[in-house]
Amino acid sequence: MERLVLDPTGRNRDAETAELFERGPATPIDLLGVRAWAVADPELLEELLKDPRVSKDGLQHWPDFAETVSTWPLAIWVAARNMFTAHGAEHRRLRRLVGTAFSVRRINAMTEQVEQLTGTLLDDLAAMPPGAPVDLREHLAYRLPIQVIARLLGLPDSLTDSFRTTVDRVFDTTRTAEEAVANLTTFYGMLDELIATKRREPADDMTSLLIAARDTGDEEDGADGSVGSVGSVGSGKGDGSGRADGTAGASALTEEELRDTLLLVVSAGYETTVNLIDNAIAALLTHPEQLALVRGGKVGWGDVVEEALRRDAPVAHLPLRFAVEDIELPGGAVLRKGDPILASYAAAGRHPARYGEDGAVFDVTRPVKDHLAFGHGPHFCLGAPLARLEGATALRMLFERFPDLALAPDAELAPVESLISNGHRELPVLLDGVR
Repeated sequence: MERLVLDPTGRNRDAETAELFERGPATPIDLLGVRAWAVADPELLEELLKDPRVSKDGLQHWPDFAETVSTWPLAIWVAARNMFTAHGAEHRRLRRLVGTAFSVRRINAMTEQVEQLTGTLLDDLAAMPPGAPVDLREHLAYRLPIQVIARLLGLPDSLTDSFRTTVDRVFDTTRTAEEAVANLTTFYGMLDELIATKRREPADDMTSLLIAARDTGDEEDGADGSVGSVGSVGSGKGDGSGRADGTAGASALTEEELRDTLLLVVSAGYETTVNLIDNAIAALLTHPEQLALVRGGKVGWGDVVEEALRRDAPVAHLPLRFAVEDIELPGGAVLRKGDPILASYAAAGRHPARYGEDGAVFDVTRPVKDHLAFGHGPHFCLGAPLARLEGATALRMLFERFPDLALAPDAELAPVESLISNGHRELPVLLDGVR
């Protein structure tokens, strides 16, 4: 079967989704030059996401790792050393350290803060010149998540906008390998500045918590910071463990893991929530009968969030997983040991095998509400409760504050330039409706 070449601009996503459905549960693809398998069938994807024979650690389980990361524009997605790219015991160790910052207690405690931040942003919208189109992706969908993440991590105001710019570039899959490396260098510079600030002035935030885990761990765990970086892994420098024998302490973070964990939290906790809010608003404004059901009390804002996550997964395709051994797939195809696997969440969320032939339809009353937008199995997104909180709060308060909200005339909901990020470049609206 000829490999399906995924469009890095995201413009052909609907056509690619149809092709993925037609080709079966898994299909060979070209991902910016990397040969992989895309899995769009939700049943198979669920099984692979929880299968111990599938790893996210390319350093251990991808034979082409060293050769690829030095020239591949998406190297950061497989080369960073954090829980996103860890497997087995290493993944459990790193996830446990980060998980304390996303406990139910901490998320519940943020409810009032999320409401206050949303209210301030809506006040800013109300103060804008009446009658002029307003880009809600820019003025709400972007600003709420970055402010929430800033408070969670303790980001100073001076770094917030810079972090946003660098994260956007991480998700931009039209950039060259050289541009990606330059952006990553900038990103790490900001992370180093944040870490240095929090070491001098610790506070009640996630960055300080992770620094404490790093600095109070075994001194052998790379205490001098001499561990491999994303840029050096491809050259065989360091193994990301912080020790010569490749092991790590039971709870300590290496300096590399500290930086890359912060990189992960900023990136995953920001861009995906932006797309959730963006896509949900766009769906409600283009399906007014669905909005009427919410306003009539037939369904809740949580139902809107779940349907938006299902129909338009904020991450369309997520690189990469790797077969630890040969795995036979339905239909007789075989994932060979070391083969890369791409989780195609956007397609899985619309698959007719689970959602029927109307899987692309936005329906807040849909009886089957389960989806894979936050992943599945050991790597299920720790930030899912926070993203759901932000999404439901933003939608409820927005439509209460602006009951006549409507898309601007001739609005073009063009996709962001990414095969990973699934949202719109702009979301132009009229706050007081079309007159």
